[in-house]
Amino acid sequence: MDLGIRGKWAIVCASSKGLGRGCAEALAAEGVNLVINARSDAPLQETAAAIRAAYGVEVHAIAGDITSEAGRAAVLAACPA
Repeated sequence: MDLGIRGKWAIVCASSKGLGRGCAEALAAEGVNLVINARSDAPLQETAAAIRAAYGVEVHAIAGDITSEAGRAAVLAACPA
């Protein structure tokens, strides 16, 4: 099914495992480029690499706590204009 979102960008938080990762993979399967976030960098980088390899989309992985202003700013800074 074509949702008309191929080539768009999405932010997915808590995306290194579970529902967040599932959402990121579902969007990537539709051709959506991603900015993904989680607090722990190693599992986040693993998720980013797996999504890039499986779906061929751009993935920016930003580790940090989005409950802080600095964490939110880092995620937003990774978003293409």
